[in-house]
Amino acid sequence: MDVTHLAAVDSTRAARVLQQVRSARLAGQPAPVAPRPVIERSWERMMRSGVDPDHDVRADPLSREEVQRRRETSDLRHVLPVLREGLLAAADVAHHIMAVADEDGRVLWREGSPPVLRKADGLGFELGADWREDVVGTNGLGTPAVVRRPVQVFASEHFVRSQAGWTCAGAPLTDPRDGRLLGVVDVSGPLETMHPATLAWVGSVARLAEARLREMHTESLERLRAVAAPVLARIGGRALVVDPDGWTAAVSGMPYVRRVALPKSLSAGPRRLPALGLCSVEPLAGGWLVRAADDEPAQRGPARIVLDLRQARRWSVEVLGGAGSWTRELSPRHAELLYLLAVHRSGRSASGLAGDVFGDPARTVTVRAEMSRVRRYLGAFLEHRPYRFAEDAEVEVLLPEDPRDLLPHSAAPAVSGRRGPTAAP
Repeated sequence: MDVTHLAAVDSTRAARVLQQVRSARLAGQPAPVAPRPVIERSWERMMRSGVDPDHDVRADPLSREEVQRRRETSDLRHVLPVLREGLLAAADVAHHIMAVADEDGRVLWREGSPPVLRKADGLGFELGADWREDVVGTNGLGTPAVVRRPVQVFASEHFVRSQAGWTCAGAPLTDPRDGRLLGVVDVSGPLETMHPATLAWVGSVARLAEARLREMHTESLERLRAVAAPVLARIGGRALVVDPDGWTAAVSGMPYVRRVALPKSLSAGPRRLPALGLCSVEPLAGGWLVRAADDEPAQRGPARIVLDLRQARRWSVEVLGGAGSWTRELSPRHAELLYLLAVHRSGRSASGLAGDVFGDPARTVTVRAEMSRVRRYLGAFLEHRPYRFAEDAEVEVLLPEDPRDLLPHSAAPAVSGRRGPTAAP
C-alpha cells in the first residue's frame, strides 16, 4: 500500500494505518504494512540514539539576538526571496507554514498561515528552536539534513507522538560550490492538508535557490577577475587570484586550476599550500593574490591523511605534513569516494568505483569527473590508474561509534554493505 497516495485520498485512514505501523515497530512486532525505507531508517537511528517517542524534548531556543546574528551571517539570507516567492503564497492558501533552518538545525525563519504558526508554537516549532533529527525525532527539517535529499514526513511517520498531527516536506539547501549543507527549507501543516505533490514542489524551489547561489558565485568571481587583471599584468612568475574559499578567478604563468585548498584561517605572508608548495599570499579586494615560489616547486612529502566520517554533515579530510597541514570539508559524494579508496588501499579502477557507488560499472564518466574534482585539492596524495592513495601516505579513517551511522545519506552498494561490525577499513 502506498501510504503517501492514500493520505491524499483519505488522510484520516492513512494516519490510522501509520499509527498502527509505528506502534508495532516500536514494540518490536510485525507491522500491518512496511514503513517507507527513508522513514524506517530514520526510526532505527532514533531508537539507537535514545530519542523518547512518547515525550518531546525541547532544547532551549536561541535568543532573538542570536537568531538575528545567524540570519545576518548565513548564506541562506541570499535565497530567502526565492524561497518566499516559490513557497509562501501557495503555503498560506493551503494552510501551511514555511520554515528555514540553518546547518545546525536551528529555525531562523518561519512564515505563513497565522493559525498554523500558532499551532506550531505549541509543538515548540518556533524561531531559534533546535529541530535536528537526533533531538526531536524524524521530521521535515532534521531528516533531510541527515539523508541529504528531500523527505516528506506524514502523521505518525514522525517518531515523536506529539508531532503526529502534522505533515511536513523538507529539502536540503547545499552550497553548489562544494556540496556543504547550508540548511533545510520545510513546508508544514495539519495532516489533512497533505498532498503527494508537496515534496516535489519544495524540492524544486530548493533547487532554484541553489541555482541563485551558483549565479551569485559566478558574479563574485567576475568582479574579482576585473580586480585581478591589472595586478597579474604587472607581475611575473606563477600567480593566481582566488576568492576567500579558494575558487580561482584568474591565473598567470601556470595552468588553470579551478580551486586551491586554503587553510581555514588564512593571513598574508609566506604559506605552504597543497599542490603549490611555498607561496606568498597577499590580500586583494574580494580575495587573495597567491604567488608561487619559482625556486621551490610544489612538494609532496610523507603525509598523514585523516578522513573524519564520525558526524553526519561534518565529513572532512585533514592532511598533516607534505605541503602543509590543512583541512577541507567534504561533499557527500567525495566522502563516499575517499572512504572507498581508504578501504581499498591497493586501488580501484573507474569501473570498480562506478560499481561500488552506483552499482553500475558502466558509469565511469561520472566517476572520472568526480575524481578529477577530488584531485584538484588532494592530487598530491592520490594516484590514478587505478585510483588510490599514495603508498607513502598514512591514511586514518575516523568512523561513527555505531557502524550503522556510516555515511547515512549514501545509497552506494559498497557503503551500505559496510554498515556493520566490519565497517572499519
